[in-house]
Amino acid sequence: MKTFRIIICSILFSSIIIIILFGLKPFKNTLDSEITLMKELDQYPTTSYRLSDGTYLVSVRTSMPEVKANMVRWWFADFLKTSEHYKLWHPKDHVWMDWESKEQGKIVGASHLVHEYIGENLRKLRIQFVNSSEFFGYDVNDENTFAICARVGELERDLNIAKMCHVVVNTTDGAEMRSRFWLGHVDKRKGNETVFSITSFIANIAIVRFFAIDKKGAEDLKNHASEEMVFLSDLLIPLFLSNEKSK
Repeated sequence: MKTFRIIICSILFSSIIIIILFGLKPFKNTLDSEITLMKELDQYPTTSYRLSDGTYLVSVRTSMPEVKANMVRWWFADFLKTSEHYKLWHPKDHVWMDWESKEQGKIVGASHLVHEYIGENLRKLRIQFVNSSEFFGYDVNDENTFAICARVGELERDLNIAKMCHVVVNTTDGAEMRSRFWLGHVDKRKGNETVFSITSFIANIAIVRFFAIDKKGAEDLKNHASEEMVFLSDLLIPLFLSNEKSK
């Protein structure tokens, strides 16, 4: 009987350690892109909350009347080139931008280098755009859908700190953008590749994520993304039509 109690106590102790280190669902895939961004269309809220692995999820839904998915594709792949363009997107929060490995008409493979305020903090970020198949298992882009996905890192350190996707889907009266940010996915970066490091291993432990990422930071990002996508929706139609006329 004593041996049985020792075994039970050992199992309970081990379970507590696993929960502390890795969260309540240590093997859950929190990058639920396919379900949340493509299928649960009528249940997509603008919100932020902590997931069981200690990360924070931020989701933003933006209605874009009269805009179409190809206009948003054009904004990222063709139009957005200078800091002045970038400031149009959010006059208050956007400060500076540049590109790394950018080819005209393409977005996958490029990294957007930005200085922007998120809440009261000036963030210097490197947003590395990747094929949507990294998140969905297949490329979701088609004539009615534009998906732009990225690994978000710090500009001044070789460290990625989050993942994100924006999916724009055409609707009967325009388009809708569904944005999703997963905060706390930390990876050491070497060029465009992620590599193992002790720092990133420790940073991805649930209890470390719990203290490193707070509700205010997630709410600040939610508010920033909500504002900039409304700015984008208002900007796109006159800019896109002017570009079409000049061809």
